This record gives sequence, structure tokens and C-alpha cells, in this order.
Amino acid sequence: MPRRYEIEAAFRKAIVIEPSGRRTVTTQTFLENLKAVNWHWTMREANIWIETYVTTFKDISGQEGEARTFQLFNPNGGL
Repeated sequence: MPRRYEIEAAFRKAIVIEPSGRRTVTTQTFLENLKAVNWHWTMREANIWIETYVTTFKDISGQEGEARTFQLFNPNGGL
């Protein structure tokens, strides 16, 4: 049975720290982690959740569509 607290944990697990220190999350990786904890969402549902509940990541996707990439940013002047 899926539990709501597992959604945030799946998002945190999907964060990739690149060698430059940049932190990114792709919709696809987030969905894979959600499926592992018995949440079966569409890409659209995952993107809506990220846009609604995660205020520290912004969309940096280079293409149109639901397969998106989000990057951590600091609204107080840093990246």
C-alpha cells in the first residue's frame, strides 16, 4: 500500500549530484523511485507534484514535453 510520506523520499532519492556540485532531478528518475514504493504516476502527475510541493527546484529542460529536468536553485541569490 503506498504511503504519502514515500513520495518526498522518492524525490530526494532521485536527486543526482553532478561533479560540478549541481543537483538535478529528472521526471523519469522520480517516477522510477515512485514505482519502487508502489506509486504509479504519469509524467504529468509527477511534474505537477514537483511544481506544487518543491519550491527549491526550477525547470531547466531543453526540450518540450513531459520528460523534464529540474535543478536546485537558491532564491536568495545563489544557484
